[in-house]
Amino acid sequence: MVDNGVVPAAGIGVGPYQELTFDVQGDVDPATRAAVARMEATDLLVFAHGWNSDRSTSTRLYDRFFAPFPGLVGAGVRLGYVGVVWPSIRFSDEPIPDFDPPGARPGAEDGTALDGATRAALGLFWPGREAELDRAGGLLAQRPESAAAFAEFGALVRRLVHADPAGQALGPDVPAVFTLDTVEVCRVLAGALAEAEAAAAPAGADPAGALAGGAVAAAPGPALGGGLRSLWGGAKELLRQATYYEMKKRAGVVGEHGLGPVLTDLAGRRPALRVHLIGHSFGARVVSFSLRAVPDAARHVKSLTLLQGAFSHYAFSERLPHDQRRGGALRGLQHRVDGPVVACHSAHDSALGVFYPLASRMAGDSAGLLGFDERWGAVGHDGVRAVPGAPRLGLEAALRGGLPEAGCVSVDAGSVVRRGGAPSGAHSDICHAELARIVVGAGRMGR
Repeated sequence: MVDNGVVPAAGIGVGPYQELTFDVQGDVDPATRAAVARMEATDLLVFAHGWNSDRSTSTRLYDRFFAPFPGLVGAGVRLGYVGVVWPSIRFSDEPIPDFDPPGARPGAEDGTALDGATRAALGLFWPGREAELDRAGGLLAQRPESAAAFAEFGALVRRLVHADPAGQALGPDVPAVFTLDTVEVCRVLAGALAEAEAAAAPAGADPAGALAGGAVAAAPGPALGGGLRSLWGGAKELLRQATYYEMKKRAGVVGEHGLGPVLTDLAGRRPALRVHLIGHSFGARVVSFSLRAVPDAARHVKSLTLLQGAFSHYAFSERLPHDQRRGGALRGLQHRVDGPVVACHSAHDSALGVFYPLASRMAGDSAGLLGFDERWGAVGHDGVRAVPGAPRLGLEAALRGGLPEAGCVSVDAGSVVRRGGAPSGAHSDICHAELARIVVGAGRMGR
């Protein structure tokens, strides 16, 4: 396909397309920055992928998501497509709808061992930690019925997450989950996995009911019985959670110190250029934190669309409901968008309905692991909270009646974002023409 006379990049069916590549410190690759600056466009769609991605997966995501746009925009709109590539990690045993075959994830009995692709990805994620990863992988494969083995596994994970260069000492900001009893943590995580499996298993079942409130319930079955051997699925999830905390920090750094300054500099050179930010999962955190680098008077960011955003639903709040002395991490920054901030959410997303609140609670509350209240909710699960005047719309109503011209708005996309197996549910089910139409509407680019 050729759009506007430009031959698309390899693997991408629309054009002009360029990637914008960042390292873990948020430093941009100069060649990709220069390529984006040369793009001829009136409007740039800037999309940041999420946590469970490598370069190949993110390219396929951008190709699929961008495909409807040429047929949706008005005649005066000349689109440029930008795929943000930032250091993430792909868990190959977690299937993505439309990308992986159904049933790609192994069953509980044979799914605790690290497959080769995941082990290689972890090695890139934690370079120089081959010994710790090999030993942790060996324990996951063997699943010994031993409390001492779980204690050893917990120590290995702590070394991976918050070790000094010699691998001896914990850092001062270690999340509580890595200081608690490993058996108890794995028991809770195994229960969360059982809940996610139960929500995904019945054909035609409604995960919204199974995941109501996002609580991590006391799940029946192996999580609460069957001996220690049954808890190694929870141990594997603990290793995944270790990458979660690192990715959360990394996404904020890349957004604030990388993407935001690059786009602000570009806008200074090309003031007529309109920028539309799109982010999925932790990529929603990347694009949202880029607003911290946008000057108050700037008007180049014309819309921000969050697809299953993996950060707090209170992020844009001036005052937290449970602590009036503090605001959200992005409080007031919606006003740096010259258009709406659209949070698309779905109750079918068990990554955000089960694991996000659990991870958030375990990071900062050592008093207990079970239980849930609204302070731990994700914007991609139930939309924007505690922002006065922020409307809440169904997807069909948003497409039919349009979006507000500015400010935060929540759009329930559960009618299309609904497919996917455990443990993440519909978290990655975002390649839908309806969501492309939401982006076009938010950016006032339609026919």
